Amino acid sequence: MKNQKRHSNPALDEVTLSTQPIFDGKIITLQVDTVQLPDGNSATREVVKHPGAVAVLALNNNKLLVVEQYRQPMLRTEVEIPAGKLDPGEDPLTAAHRELQEETGFHSGDLKHLKSFYTSPGFADEIIHLYVTENAQVGEMALDEDEFLEVSELTLEEAYQYIADGRIADAKTMMAVYAWHLYTLTGQWH
Repeated sequence: MKNQKRHSNPALDEVTLSTQPIFDGKIITLQVDTVQLPDGNSATREVVKHPGAVAVLALNNNKLLVVEQYRQPMLRTEVEIPAGKLDPGEDPLTAAHRELQEETGFHSGDLKHLKSFYTSPGFADEIIHLYVTENAQVGEMALDEDEFLEVSELTLEEAYQYIADGRIADAKTMMAVYAWHLYTLTGQWH
């Protein structure tokens, strides 16, 4: 994780004894690890490996840029901030610029890293690097061939209503809305 150290607590740490690959897909891999527990016993852990992702909290005239797209795991459309996975070895800032432009058509020369966070640390190592810009400039979209989405802009009040209505239900977008709200109260990105 960017600017994060690996924390260790010998009373809680587990030691990986073996790893069994289960599935190797386009986006994720699945493995089953056998671990030694702190008490000396062993257990298994199902682990989803993910290359990491970026997301962009992009404001245009004090409105949040969002995309609506169908999400197969949820079997519905979801309104989200622009985001996408990292390519192998790709710098997260480079990916953030790419995803903002590809998904919304907007670009920004002043993307700033806000936070990095794990999505589901109980079973996955996916990390999302969240960037922010207050100066999104209109440009041209460049969607992937299997990507279909609609771009819109939300006020802070509309974003909260989308959360209340369940149209925004993913953690990265909810976190972005809360960070934006905190910014409106403090004048600082936290």
